[in-house]
Amino acid sequence: FVINFLFSDIIKVYTIDIVYTFCYGGGIKEMIDMVAINATDVRKDWSSVVDGVIREKPTFIKRTRDRMWLSNIETMKDILMGYQFTVEKYNEEDDSVTLALVEIDLVENARTEEEARIRMANSILEYANEFYQNYAYYSKAPNRKPHIPYVFKALIMDDVQELGDSIVC
Repeated sequence: FVINFLFSDIIKVYTIDIVYTFCYGGGIKEMIDMVAINATDVRKDWSSVVDGVIREKPTFIKRTRDRMWLSNIETMKDILMGYQFTVEKYNEEDDSVTLALVEIDLVENARTEEEARIRMANSILEYANEFYQNYAYYSKAPNRKPHIPYVFKALIMDDVQELGDSIVC
């Protein structure tokens, strides 16, 4: 009984180690390489690659050691659907409303909640544009790296009213 138990534990550990090695020891890269298209082939067949991305599915592309992913905006919207802009609402003594964005350090104040939402949406879009313009810098900053999905969500929405309406209090 003890031997079977130990043998069972060894098999479980071994299986976990194989999965770990596969996922974290380069296996994912190898999986992407299996489905990726060479950048040279993408360049040669650019129109058909883009048509495939728009109408069928995202495409993985490899260029020497570089790996990238090409998708349409609808796929990105689907991926980013799980991210939402949430605010903490404060009713001020002067009857104004202050909204503090949880995901990014932005704060807006206005006479009404609706006006504060629109101001917050404008601030989010302004921040997203600045982040994107300085992506090489901001995306590597440890305190700003978690903002990446919210930046892309805002840029893809690109509508102040829609963004303001999507803010969750």
